[in-house]
Amino acid sequence: MQPFTTLTGIAAPLPLINVDTDMIIPKQFLKTIKRTGLGANLFDEMRFTPEGAEIPGFVLNREPWRTARILVAGENFGCGSSREHAPWALLDFGIRCVIAPSFADIFYNNCFQNGILPLKLPAGPVGALMEDAQAGRAVTVDLEEQTVTAGDRRYSFTLDPFRRECLLKGLDSVGLTLQHESDIAAFEAKSRSERPWL
Repeated sequence: MQPFTTLTGIAAPLPLINVDTDMIIPKQFLKTIKRTGLGANLFDEMRFTPEGAEIPGFVLNREPWRTARILVAGENFGCGSSREHAPWALLDFGIRCVIAPSFADIFYNNCFQNGILPLKLPAGPVGALMEDAQAGRAVTVDLEEQTVTAGDRRYSFTLDPFRRECLLKGLDSVGLTLQHESDIAAFEAKSRSERPWL
């Protein structure tokens, strides 16, 4: 997993509440277990017509937001089913941070396991960042300092220290386990010698 330290980029505004995982990546694209390729269908039903043509008014189909790395959204982002394909699609598109007043719990946890920072901020700062995003201004998210900066405004945030450390080091559950690889190998060797019948 790629570490997350500091991210500066254009933020895309998505001023909707209750954006569910089926809106993020519709059910017909859940046939894969690969984490790549899903970005093409991110927000598919909002981005494309049934014939596959781009819908010009959708933010991710317009400049400068086509290459957005940050998404500013409304409350309860990621609600609905627990599909891990939703953060996979966001990440594959290039989005590393979603800023919203609140997130659905399972989606929130899935983001950390996939290298995305789901950043909770109060409604006031989210509203101001939404205006920055609509104006096409760059936003900087600094995980080490736990700040979000846009222009001359800076907002502080707090994050669970364990989750923060995992993102900073690029560690998911597998990566955390592999940090103890030598201990695991020693345990397995001892177990084999003590219980060869297993």
